[in-house]
Amino acid sequence: MAKNLVIVESPAKARTINKYLGKDFVVKASMGHVRDLPKGKLGIDVEHDFATDYSLIRTRSDTVKDLRKSAKTAEAVYLAPDPDREGEAIAWHLIHALDIPEEKAYRITFNEITKRAVREALEHPGKVKENLVNAQQARRILDRLVGYKLSPLLWEKIARGLSAGRVQSVAVRLIVEREHEIRAFTPEEYWRVTAFLSQQGVVIAPDPLPKKESPDEAEWYEDHDDVFTAELKRKDGQTLELGNEADTTAAVAEIAKHPFVVSSVEKKKKSVKAPPPLTTSLLQQQASTRLRFAAKRTMRVAQQLYEGIDLGKGESDGLITYMRTDSYRLANEAIEGAREYIQRTFGDKYVPEKPNVYAARKGAQEAHEAIRPTDIRRTPADLKEHLTSDQYRLYKLIWERVVACQMSNAVFDQTSVAIDAGPYTFTTRGRALVFDGHLKVSGVDKTSGEQNLPALTEGETLDSWKVDPKQHFTQPPARYSEATLVKALEKNGIGRPSTYATILSTIQDRGYVKLTERKFWATDLGEVVNESLVKHFPDIFDYEFTAGMESKLDRIEAEEADWLKVVREFYDMFAKDLDEASENMANLKVQDDPEGRKCEECGKPMLLRMNRFGRFLGCSGYPECKSILRIGEDGKAEDKRPAPEPTDEVCEKCGKEMVIRTGKRGRFMACTGWPKCKNTFSVDDDGNPIKPKVVEEPCPKCEGTEMVVRFSKRGPFLGCTKYPKCRGTKPLPDALKAELDAERKKQEQQEEEEVS
Repeated sequence: MAKNLVIVESPAKARTINKYLGKDFVVKASMGHVRDLPKGKLGIDVEHDFATDYSLIRTRSDTVKDLRKSAKTAEAVYLAPDPDREGEAIAWHLIHALDIPEEKAYRITFNEITKRAVREALEHPGKVKENLVNAQQARRILDRLVGYKLSPLLWEKIARGLSAGRVQSVAVRLIVEREHEIRAFTPEEYWRVTAFLSQQGVVIAPDPLPKKESPDEAEWYEDHDDVFTAELKRKDGQTLELGNEADTTAAVAEIAKHPFVVSSVEKKKKSVKAPPPLTTSLLQQQASTRLRFAAKRTMRVAQQLYEGIDLGKGESDGLITYMRTDSYRLANEAIEGAREYIQRTFGDKYVPEKPNVYAARKGAQEAHEAIRPTDIRRTPADLKEHLTSDQYRLYKLIWERVVACQMSNAVFDQTSVAIDAGPYTFTTRGRALVFDGHLKVSGVDKTSGEQNLPALTEGETLDSWKVDPKQHFTQPPARYSEATLVKALEKNGIGRPSTYATILSTIQDRGYVKLTERKFWATDLGEVVNESLVKHFPDIFDYEFTAGMESKLDRIEAEEADWLKVVREFYDMFAKDLDEASENMANLKVQDDPEGRKCEECGKPMLLRMNRFGRFLGCSGYPECKSILRIGEDGKAEDKRPAPEPTDEVCEKCGKEMVIRTGKRGRFMACTGWPKCKNTFSVDDDGNPIKPKVVEEPCPKCEGTEMVVRFSKRGPFLGCTKYPKCRGTKPLPDALKAELDAERKKQEQQEEEEVS
């Protein structure tokens, strides 16, 4: 008997949903998109209303064949990709790729993968929304036009293998311009003066007073909280920043002549509302700051929590709602569930009279809820044994944020004090927690920098223990971290929540930026490409223009704009800039060396060349002479690669010394007998070899009795020890797989402890 077919994107999602439905349904995965624009050619007819030449993705041929067979015999086909533009486009492509008749093709969406949500969606099926498909198709066409039209120009003018993206290149511009700000910054000297004070006769402080710099000194202040600090201000209350040591010394000398007298004390209650629930942007920022997760890692783990986790007894359930959203909105049942949990766990005083509501951000689509647990009663502690370390930490972050956002405000007693010392005024501020409110879950705010103050009264004279002048210098703007770059992208309207992780990953993969000590640095290549693009495409790669294009895509989705008109207007402007750039963009592939350096091997002039890894010096006698020198960050020429680092390791294959070399993918250990011996190992941060695990398993292709654990994009597998002569492989045995999983979890736990 024919069954109803439900099609989702991923096998994990399919497994979860399959357990919710009865024998009348079969659930299968499309593995994402099944059709796309072809590789190797534009696939868009710009002369005929941007007609698209969609074709089946080669790696999806078997999947499409199986789905087409199931769809042909099914009574109804329910298309259930994610509830966004991309998901709508996947559903639209599936209808065409599988030849599904319109009368039996239905679109269903759900914001969470739970039994209730899926069954409710099946009870209210709809049709694919053309407006969402048009918005996604417009974005895909715009990105393809920029990528396929602009990349050849970069190959011709700068270096082969380069590429540009409509949105990613604007993100690179942010990083490059921050780099320029840092270089152009000139530090300025200023001095600040701090007074260490206490009420008269209350404390007997040592002489000299501890500097509050080491842990022991800080502990003294915790034990003697009657000693507090005040900052020198102007009479109008602003910080008095003295410009040099002479002025500061004179001010301190004058202050020493006068007593410190309290001139005003202002007390008030300060109420602090909980932060809003998490959007995609906030999730990535918080996970980066608190968990040290990269955006890509955050979204991968969030996808796992969304698609379903096995909670024992063979049952899977989605633990969080859809994680691509820019909305603060929560469903009524989620709010009520949170309030009920708060009341039951913490008491009535932690439940506000009315639910907390958070105003929508400007430009937010509000298509989905904020990210939240599907069931607030599933606490992180209850689920910990079923989750990996990453899954547990991210779920805990989401769960705590949602519970906290519906709790009562935290309340502080805040005191502001002004203290006169002759012609100068010092000010200080302190606060004490009166009611923790949402901080019960979200944690006490330790970033306020405010101290505990004794009960001070106007006219009171204070003891002065030390007046401490310190020299400072203004600092340049900080480089972007993943968290602050995501925040900047969102603030400037560049991209959408679903694209942030991809943007950050792509600009690194292309070599335009690098992430060092969790900060983005623009590479030489990134600066060169950015300068050329901004100069010759001032509109396309402008912040406001890119944000405006996102708004136009939103208007297409809302059926307020025609997608063809939007694409045509963009292309007309882009094509004009492209023609002018083809004529006027400087050719940077080969240039004369401005320093006139000579080749050390043949004496011919060196030329400044460019490839996809950046600038370097190459001999003008190429190809007869292939001498090259790398250009260092200081602009000086140096060896192409750092000299090999000696080690105590001996090659197990030929007995020669092993050294650490640096390649395109970083440092690795290699035999000095290369090229005859090609034995290599990965190395850890300390330069220790990471040798593959050897197991006694027969090779399926040769007579070998040992195999090693290797890794690929699809996970670990066993490979023959005689590789590359023998390319035999086989899956991991269950026992070995369990052993590796245990080692991975132990490592994740150690990383979690280090972060904590």
